[in-house]
Amino acid sequence: MLRLIRNSMPAFVAGLAGAWLAIAAWPITSEAQGYRPPRLADGHPDLNGIWQALNEANYDIQIHAARPALALRDGPYGPVPAAPVLALGAVGAVPPGVGVVDGDELPYRPEALKTKQENQQQWLSRDPEIKCYLPGIPRATYMPYPFQIVQSAGQLLFTYQYAGAVRDIHLKDPGPAPVDSWMGQSVARWDGDTLVVDVTGLNDQTWFDRAGNFHSDALHVVERYTRTSADVISYEATIEDPNVFTRPWKMSMPLYRRQERNAQLMDFKCVEFVEELMYGQWRKRPLDR
Repeated sequence: MLRLIRNSMPAFVAGLAGAWLAIAAWPITSEAQGYRPPRLADGHPDLNGIWQALNEANYDIQIHAARPALALRDGPYGPVPAAPVLALGAVGAVPPGVGVVDGDELPYRPEALKTKQENQQQWLSRDPEIKCYLPGIPRATYMPYPFQIVQSAGQLLFTYQYAGAVRDIHLKDPGPAPVDSWMGQSVARWDGDTLVVDVTGLNDQTWFDRAGNFHSDALHVVERYTRTSADVISYEATIEDPNVFTRPWKMSMPLYRRQERNAQLMDFKCVEFVEELMYGQWRKRPLDR
């Protein structure tokens, strides 16, 4: 059965790729072309609000079919899901997704591609998300949690529900980042009605997704936020990392305004949920399992 699924995967993914390319080729609607966003006192578009991506990019930024999410082990007929996935059932599975990478190609260097494949096989022990580490950029944008943009004429702040992550967006360039960090240093400028955020000073500890796509500390991200309707921001991120990729590449997606009347960011300080995972081995008396 698993062999049959594996043999059918290329055709399925190819079909998804064709559908994605067809959708990407659709022209922007006249509504988006003619939309004029509300503005702040400085004349720039108002991006204030609670926003969220609605896609499967946090599982895998590329086109993918449904598959087991957990580590695999070698079986008599090839790789098969490790025991934990059998216990978790559908919860331990990756839902299918059409991807967010333009052209659906990640130009890995050969040695880096091997690391990516190892990461995917060992996702349970390597993915920074599992340990509640800060998500980094651009992953913070498309995790399955909302984030808030707080904007005034002189200040800009991004705050994320996951792990209480925060980004203070500089509107004047303070110079090179003094140290590398999980969320990096963000410097913004306006290109017409588009907010362009240049992100540098990122460490090498975050991933792009649960599929093991990774980067080095040479990562440079340029984000573009364009409000295309009352409740949609068009988001683009150009990725450059010469240590891992042979050329820059781009991802894009819409971000949607949360519509609940009482929409707000809630506390999701997940550190307390990973203490046993990370430090339980040093307990004098292990917890019953």
